[in-house]
Amino acid sequence: MNTQPVVPESPEHGLDAVPRGWFQRAAISHPILLLLAVATPFVWITQMGSAVAGLDLMPAKLAELLLLVGLATAISRAADQRRGVRQLFAGLLRWRLGWRYVVLVAAMPLLTLAVAVATGTLDPPSDGWISVALTYLMFLVIGAVTANLWEETVWGGFVQGRLMARHGLLVGSLLTAVPVFLIHLPLAFETDGWSGTTWQNVLVTWGVLLVAAPFQRYLIGTLLIDTGGSTLAAGLIHASINAAGAMVVVPGGWQLVPALILLTAGVVVYRRWRGRSATDGYAPALTPASEAGQHTALGVSP
Repeated sequence: MNTQPVVPESPEHGLDAVPRGWFQRAAISHPILLLLAVATPFVWITQMGSAVAGLDLMPAKLAELLLLVGLATAISRAADQRRGVRQLFAGLLRWRLGWRYVVLVAAMPLLTLAVAVATGTLDPPSDGWISVALTYLMFLVIGAVTANLWEETVWGGFVQGRLMARHGLLVGSLLTAVPVFLIHLPLAFETDGWSGTTWQNVLVTWGVLLVAAPFQRYLIGTLLIDTGGSTLAAGLIHASINAAGAMVVVPGGWQLVPALILLTAGVVVYRRWRGRSATDGYAPALTPASEAGQHTALGVSP
C-alpha cells in the first residue's frame, strides 16, 4: 500500500512548470522589443544592401512586410496562444466606421491640394481632375490592400496598441513613432539607389519622415481609440497619406506634411469638443490577455 502523502499541485507542478524557450519568455515579457530586435537589423541589412548593390528595393520591402507580420503572429501565438493571433487580426474586420470613411478617403488629398494652392506649388493636371482623383483612389486601394493594412496590423495593433495601454494616447503614439522612423531610414535610397542619391536628398527625406511620423502615429492612435481598435481604419488613413503625397499635381510631395499636421490638429479639436482627452486613452480590444490589467495599474483610461 502506498503511504506517500499527496502533495497539492503547485504552480511548479502545473502549467508553469512546462519549460519555456527563450522566444516564448521574450514574447511574454518583452514582445515589442523582440519584434524590433529582429526586424530592424533585417530591414536595414536587406534594404541598404539592395541600395548599395543597385537593386530594386521592392523585394526587400516585401520581405520586411512578411517578416513583420510573421513575427507579430508568432509572438502573439507564443504569448497568448490562438486567442492572441485572433486578436492581432481582429482589427481588420472592424469595418463599421460610418462617416469616418469620408475622412479616411478624402481629408488628406483635399488638405494636400489646399496646401499646394496656398504655397503656389500646385501643378494643374493636363489630363483633368477626374484622372487625378482616379489615380489617387487606385494608389489608395492598391497601397492599402498590398501593404498598409498589414503594416498597421503590426505598427498600429501590435506595437501602438500595447504602448498606448501602458502610457496613454500621446506618449504611446510618440514612442511608436521612434521605431517607425528608424526602420524606414533606408527608403531614402529607394528611388535613385546608393550611388545616385545625394546626402542632401537623404537628409531632406529623413527630415520629412522625422516630422511626419509623430503626427501620423498620433492621428492613427486617435483612430484606434475612437473605432474600438480598427486596424482597417488605421491602414486606410496610412494609405491615404501615402497616396496624397504621390499625386502628380503636388511636385515633391512634401505638401502632405503640413496637410497631415492640419488634419491632426482638426481631429484634436473635434475630440476635445466631444469631451475626449488629447493625451490619455487606449483601445482595450488591442490589449493582449497576457498584458491585461497593466493599464489599470498605470492609471490609463480607455
